Amino acid sequence: MRIVFAGTPEPAVPSLARLLASTRHEVVAVVTRPDAVAGRGRKVTRSPVGLLADEHGIEVLTPTRASDPDFLARLTELAPDCAPVVAYGALLPRPVLDVPKFGWVNLHFSLLPAWRGAAPVQAAIAAGDDMTGASAFRLEEGLDTGPVYGVATERIRDTDTAGELLGRLAESGAFLLESVLDGIEDGALNAVPQSEDGVSHAPKVTVDSARVDWTLPAAVVDRRIRSVTPAPGAWTQVGDLRVKVAPVTPVAELDAALEPGQFLVRKDGCYVGTATTPVRLSQVQPQGKKLMAAADWARGARLDPEVRAQ
Repeated sequence: MRIVFAGTPEPAVPSLARLLASTRHEVVAVVTRPDAVAGRGRKVTRSPVGLLADEHGIEVLTPTRASDPDFLARLTELAPDCAPVVAYGALLPRPVLDVPKFGWVNLHFSLLPAWRGAAPVQAAIAAGDDMTGASAFRLEEGLDTGPVYGVATERIRDTDTAGELLGRLAESGAFLLESVLDGIEDGALNAVPQSEDGVSHAPKVTVDSARVDWTLPAAVVDRRIRSVTPAPGAWTQVGDLRVKVAPVTPVAELDAALEPGQFLVRKDGCYVGTATTPVRLSQVQPQGKKLMAAADWARGARLDPEVRAQ
């Protein structure tokens, strides 16, 4: 099939790479978000998907808005049979959805209808789910509501961060997406409507929502920190200082009772109280500084005994 691939961030790269290597499908163009300023040098940077397309000499379309008439005209000229989508980052209007013969097939990193929305991996970890996966479904105007062609499952490990889990799903999802496109071409797949039961939503994670709430139980604090690692990164306020927090370890037994947010610094580590048992901090990153061992930071900061993480 003639394919126009839409995607932007690193998790979309494995899917594009598999399709570029496919002997059954021809990637005739790539759609990605416009080049953006990024990094400390504030340089204008191509998206990871755009960079891979450039390496293979594939035409790259970067519409500011998917409703741009010029984009619709060029897409129509390309005449794709199908358009796979992986984390493109923008809604597609009906005229654009209608262009490919077999529609747009979206790879979403959850087992739909669970965790529709922008941050399904983060939501699954934060909620304490045991299983998640990827779903390939036909894109429609609703938010991740289209009928599903196929799924791949993935167990969520006790120590998974969002970055680690997303990395595995990006790889398994790439295999799923390729097999679904093969099945569509062969006429062997029928998309199945999503169930009305089990619908949940995963809104975009913001910096504000990544703030650690130490009044929650230790297990919840642990999950929530891992769910926003590495981006945007969990953080807490310690006095006047904003501190990023790496994944923590709940401690079942500690010979000291700590209030939520209260610190305890010992030779074997740095601990913070929660609503239940304390957690051991691994690494922290004070504002304007590099990542460092939490115990070293705490000793150097000479924290006032009355100071609480908030």
